[in-house]
Amino acid sequence: MGAVVTFLLLCSAALNGATAGELAKLARSSGLDPAACYRVRDLRFARDELKIYFSEGYLVFAKPVQGQRVAAIFSTEVEGGDGEVLLIPPFVRERRSLASFTGSPTLNEHVQNAVLVFTDDTAAELLSMIQQAESKPSPEMGNLLAEKWNGVIQNFLSSFEVRLAEDLLSPHRRELGFFFGAFTGKTLGNFDVIWDPRAAHQISVGQVAFRENRRFFDTWTHFQARPWRTGTRRALGDGLRIQSVKIQAEITPELYLRAVTTLRIQPERREKTLALELSQRMKVTRATVDGQAAEAYSPESIRANLLRSIDNQILLISAGAGEFEPAKVVEVELHHEGQVILEAGNNVYYVGSRGSWYPNRTLQFALYDVTFRYPKSLDFVAAGEIVSEETVGDFRVTRRKTSAPVRLFGFNLGDFERKKVSRGALTVEVCANRRVETALQPKPRPLEVGNMPGSPFPPRGPLRRPPEIILLSPPTPDPTAQLVKLANEISDSFAELSARLGPPPLNQLIASPIPGRFGQGFPGLLYLSTLAYLDPAERQLSRSEPIDHLFYSEIIHAHEVAHQWWGNGVTSADYQDDWLMEALANYCALLLLEKRKGSRTLEAVLESYRSNLLKKLEDGRTIESAGPVTMGHRLYSSQSPASWSVVTYEKGSWILHMLRRRLGDGQFWKLLNSIYRQHLYNRITTEEFHRAASQHMPAGAVDPKLENFFETWVYGTGIPTLKLSHTLTGKAPKLVLRVTVTQSAVDEEFSTWVPVEIQLPRQRAITKWVQTGSTPVSFDLPVAAPPTKVVLNPGYAVLAQ
Repeated sequence: MGAVVTFLLLCSAALNGATAGELAKLARSSGLDPAACYRVRDLRFARDELKIYFSEGYLVFAKPVQGQRVAAIFSTEVEGGDGEVLLIPPFVRERRSLASFTGSPTLNEHVQNAVLVFTDDTAAELLSMIQQAESKPSPEMGNLLAEKWNGVIQNFLSSFEVRLAEDLLSPHRRELGFFFGAFTGKTLGNFDVIWDPRAAHQISVGQVAFRENRRFFDTWTHFQARPWRTGTRRALGDGLRIQSVKIQAEITPELYLRAVTTLRIQPERREKTLALELSQRMKVTRATVDGQAAEAYSPESIRANLLRSIDNQILLISAGAGEFEPAKVVEVELHHEGQVILEAGNNVYYVGSRGSWYPNRTLQFALYDVTFRYPKSLDFVAAGEIVSEETVGDFRVTRRKTSAPVRLFGFNLGDFERKKVSRGALTVEVCANRRVETALQPKPRPLEVGNMPGSPFPPRGPLRRPPEIILLSPPTPDPTAQLVKLANEISDSFAELSARLGPPPLNQLIASPIPGRFGQGFPGLLYLSTLAYLDPAERQLSRSEPIDHLFYSEIIHAHEVAHQWWGNGVTSADYQDDWLMEALANYCALLLLEKRKGSRTLEAVLESYRSNLLKKLEDGRTIESAGPVTMGHRLYSSQSPASWSVVTYEKGSWILHMLRRRLGDGQFWKLLNSIYRQHLYNRITTEEFHRAASQHMPAGAVDPKLENFFETWVYGTGIPTLKLSHTLTGKAPKLVLRVTVTQSAVDEEFSTWVPVEIQLPRQRAITKWVQTGSTPVSFDLPVAAPPTKVVLNPGYAVLAQ
């Protein structure tokens, strides 16, 4: 009883004004406590569906951090030693995900060892069970285990020190504290489990993995715990609301970035700290809260970042002994600097950390007021309306403000040639570098030159002169040659989508080049691969398929323009909804492509996407089978790094194309327009998109609420092979056409609706929708004359082979 009472008294003690950094330092240095080593037997505890059993072994707690025990290890180094982790995910798709990594839809793994890190009541709960079992301390064994495990436990504590400090300082620790366990499984090897009430999905299980010198965190399963699923508890959100952002930045001649960012923040609950995100390439040199010196603590937390699937550092802002109150807006000022701009050669520059060079939190909508000071030898572009511009010595100073809330503020540098196009209230300015980056500079080609006519050397024989080798430099690609064409196309896309969807958040759009083979659409600013500026004949692609050139010539800039609406006007609610932003942007680009080039071109792109989805992984599965679109970043795993982009962009586009075929063109555009208007400057979930789409279904349509559609294509996997056969019986004019559709190459439970188009003489085509299944499906149609054509899946209405 005495040990537990002492522990609870320590936990209830105040933290005596310790800062986040001081607490983190204490946590890092907290080794195991030999006096808190116990032989345990049949010790069981649970976090909702996650159940942990320490059947036989030793449990050693770490030394307290300001009175709170935050770590322990479990070892089975005894005769009959064993532990076990049990988990049954509540959703079919999560059980499938777990099975794809472990071979089983449920987790039932015996473990040898465990490292535990926690800020919830795990320590009190375990010590209470130990007391009830009347287990005695085993300090001798504790010393042995401490010698073996101290380095390991300190490494894990270092990985979670920001979260440890945040929770230990929080008045809501008991409610919001987390539990993490790193287990050594007897079959599965090392794996991690986490219970985190601060997260939108509280239970997560996965494994750190390596492939081709890259580190992954393979998320086996990730879902809401029961109290959140049933509505007993609600997700916490970001914990703060950023109202406005003011930045004063300077770029030195050495391309070093220094900035002072001032954020007006309204906390959403009473806390001792505020958490912000910042690129790991930037370091904070000073912080204040309402003008008073404050702490901005952020160590490197590799494992924690892997679990959160982010590359940024977490800044923990604390203002001494006081607390942040939910009703009080505070002004947080951070001085930060770093090398985020790199030279790519030929006065071409690469801006890294484009969305995180300044502090932010989950890319919230806010008003921006940004001033940049930069060398006047550079061309500078950024979003927003110009408030002022001037030259001061060797520097230019420009101030810009956004007229509407935006999630990101980007900038770019170069040696630009520009073209501006205006259409009514919309203005597009496209900037092109005058030269390509070094990586795209053609390399000289060797050419063998033979003897010239009239040469004194014979053309053959031993006296023949050796051929001369000269180096020919191919023509240098000109990134400005397509500038006018590109500006007009971007302007056309901007105007067309504005007419279809509604006005964009910002009426001024700047497009600028970036080294690489990608693009990004920030509010008011596009980053386009230099390849998009080049004539197809000048592009150096690893493969030169028509679809690849089509991407850089037609799709990439339209896709990034569409992000002004999808991602910048409306955004996703969670990682499971991210596919919507990329799919909507990409399919809008394909709709613009169809308008310019015709339906055959659209169908060629969809065929290419289908081929990519059906490509085989190393284990024989298809890329599409890696998981549904709602798995988001989890699709980027060691098993299939390419699956995320293919499933998100390409299957996502197919889903929207199939939905368009169900709704019809008019209702499809009305759906997109209504979503944009209703969710402008806000977030949307996949479920909300589902409900909105069902409201635009034609009267009398099959699957009127789109329940089968979303379950099959959005939340499921599988691309069926469909075959059609038909027979004609009877005599004219009383014939009966029997049509049969057979499905294969998918699981037995897979079912979708597919159209069959029947063309009869001198009549309009008849379309019948058929629901496929594990057995052939037939329907009869009385006809007066034999059909001239029976077509399965016209207009690529369904993703099928």
